[in-house]
Amino acid sequence: MQITLRAAELDERESLIALQRRASLANAGDRQILEKHPDIIGIPIEQFKTKAVTVAAWHDQIVGFSIVLQRDDGDAQLDGLFVDPPYWRQGIGRLLLKYALEHTPQSGATKLHVLANPHALAFYQSTGFLQTGIEQTEFGPGYLMQCPTRPSTSNPL
Repeated sequence: MQITLRAAELDERESLIALQRRASLANAGDRQILEKHPDIIGIPIEQFKTKAVTVAAWHDQIVGFSIVLQRDDGDAQLDGLFVDPPYWRQGIGRLLLKYALEHTPQSGATKLHVLANPHALAFYQSTGFLQTGIEQTEFGPGYLMQCPTRPSTSNPL
């Protein structure tokens, strides 16, 4: 499968929100929260203007996306990583994450941070992220994690 990565366009916003909704509802742990709070899914327009949203496309069909934001401390924050459920377990999430780790150093970031939900914890651990803490969110525990933006040759990505 040949995946192309590129900056998202603003006119793709609604389709990316729909993809995020499908991916989130496919996780049993997220379904009840989302059914109760459907308004929590969205992507601010500003994130498109700043080129923070990267899409993964296969034959011009968007199959996943990530959002990387600059933090006040100079590092970067992975604010979202979603793959359309029919394309799970095909390496698309890893590809988007690898791209983020390789491209955030250009902005001066030395670490990529993420607040992972429980069902994503093993994925981030398998890609070299280390847990640095736990943060209670309105939807349950979130795992604070980080990874150097310049992956070593031993990084399993």
